[in-house]
Amino acid sequence: MFKDKELIIFDMDGTLIDSVPSLSYAINYMLKELGRKTFDENIIRDWVGNGADILVKRALVGKKEYEDENIDEEYFKKAKEIFLEFYGKNLNAKTTLYPDVIDTLEYLKSKGYKLALATNKPIEFVGSMLEHFGLLDYFETYLGGGSLKYKKPHPQILLKICNDLNIPPLKSVMVGDSKSDILAAKSANMDVIALTYGYNQGINLEELEPTILLDNFRDLKEYF
Repeated sequence: MFKDKELIIFDMDGTLIDSVPSLSYAINYMLKELGRKTFDENIIRDWVGNGADILVKRALVGKKEYEDENIDEEYFKKAKEIFLEFYGKNLNAKTTLYPDVIDTLEYLKSKGYKLALATNKPIEFVGSMLEHFGLLDYFETYLGGGSLKYKKPHPQILLKICNDLNIPPLKSVMVGDSKSDILAAKSANMDVIALTYGYNQGINLEELEPTILLDNFRDLKEYF
């Protein structure tokens, strides 16, 4: 179905790696340092997928719907600083690679596709994590939170990668696990493959009408 494509752009957290255990570890450390209530990992899992700022805000208000809450800006900055410092020291402490990721990336690379990474994770963490899990050499380029003005679901990060690699969006496919990935791809006029096992925050991804919905990473081989 996608054999005429040239570029595959992957999300990171919830797609290639399960980083929730490490993120939960860091969020609860932050909350303890602030003298606040901590949360079960399964609750925090539902907050992940929109970048560090939103994750911290959700933790501070204790729920996914943080927008209507009045969060003091200085308090937020202090909390985020605690979180990022601790997380930076414990990036891979509890993070794991999803099954079949290496094998599938190897297969796609062998077929001649260019691979890239577009994540909302702060860019300062991305390279070292890719290297730790043996993923760095598979990607032509990667961008993260802070690389550009906008994060997903804005299409800027996808369009930048296409432009840098001189491959049009119509010849590209986004692979991700969240609403942000699907919306970013659609705004970039790009096909999108959604994975059901990641951080979808309780959203039925099928309702967002991705090009294809898959349950396993290895199933990508059937379409390329």
